[in-house]
Amino acid sequence: MFELMFCSLLTIVPDYLYRRYVQGKRFGKEITFFSVWYELRWGITGCLMLTVSLITMIFYFHPSTTSATLYYRTVPILPEGSGRVAQVNVGYSEAVKKGDVLFSLDSSKQRAALETARRKVAEVDASLTSAQSEVVKADAQIEEAKANLQQARDELDVKSDLQRRNPGIVPQRDIEKLQVLVSQRQAGVDAATASRQSAALRVSTLLPAEKASAEAALAEAQVDLDKTFVRAGVDGRVEQFLVRVGDVVNQMLRPAGVLVPEGSGRRGLQAGFGQIEAQVLQVGMVAEATCISKPWVIIPMVITSVQDYIAAGQFRSGEQLIEAQNVTRPGTILAFMEPLYKGGLEGVTPGSSCIVNAYTSNHEEISAKETSTGRAIALHVVDGVGLVHAMLLRIQALLLPIKTLVLSGH
Repeated sequence: MFELMFCSLLTIVPDYLYRRYVQGKRFGKEITFFSVWYELRWGITGCLMLTVSLITMIFYFHPSTTSATLYYRTVPILPEGSGRVAQVNVGYSEAVKKGDVLFSLDSSKQRAALETARRKVAEVDASLTSAQSEVVKADAQIEEAKANLQQARDELDVKSDLQRRNPGIVPQRDIEKLQVLVSQRQAGVDAATASRQSAALRVSTLLPAEKASAEAALAEAQVDLDKTFVRAGVDGRVEQFLVRVGDVVNQMLRPAGVLVPEGSGRRGLQAGFGQIEAQVLQVGMVAEATCISKPWVIIPMVITSVQDYIAAGQFRSGEQLIEAQNVTRPGTILAFMEPLYKGGLEGVTPGSSCIVNAYTSNHEEISAKETSTGRAIALHVVDGVGLVHAMLLRIQALLLPIKTLVLSGH
């Protein structure tokens, strides 16, 4: 309506003035209700063409959308396994800190496994102490075997020396027995040495490896026990937390609730613009928003990012070919916006629906020396008509509470 009234001042009104004061035609005489079209046909035609052109220019260079929301991410509260709830530490809605225990599952099986792993470590430690004693015992056995060997050798040497000095004084049978005894006791020394090496190898290699395995099993059991305590991964607020003692929860079908991270949905706004405006939307464009949860307030924004892909075109590979006509709704260009000033989104509830206008600015191109006069004038007009859209946004912000509370029928 505003555009039509503005365009009529440039087309229909001059046409009427020309007919009235130049051609001398009077309203109610030559210009009647039935002859308005014929008499003012040029002005009416020009008004319609100018109105359509002006509306097209305004909505193309200064895009607007009602599909704008402060999206926020939620974190599902899920255990890493499944089980029956044994204890609940938070209420239906409550602020939590990172690491706080939200609830715990029945852990009798995990505690038993942990105690078994601890006993296994203690058992290996006891075996290690016993093996160290065996090494000491083997050392004593080696010394004993060496002493017996030395005694046999000394006796053999004495009798052998007597045999050399006085042949026949010592029976040859006794010397052979002593030689066999020396060999036997040498074998005893070798056996004691081997036994000592086996005990030392058990102390230095086998039992430490068994202890490492037992400690790994203990750590695994501790991890399994820790998994029964479900903790908050980030600072935030638990919402709609309805799980109670005795409930069964698992990762697939029975989540316990949701955790909304702190600050989620309070830093930026996401708006979906029509695909025809893909070439107009640029990073750095100034925008304005008004949200239902904070009526009668215009929030200055700036576009920080424009998504390069349209969500409606995504697909997952499957056993059927894609049919293009199944995409019934055209997708939008998603733009990410942040407040132009600090605290601009204070008081706006995350998830609130908003109306957003973005404004094209050609100031740099207009100021450039190489820009021609005609183009500079055209760009001035493009920037100037953004005022119309700004006025319309303020009218929408003014009428939004009335439309929501009165005209919606609620």
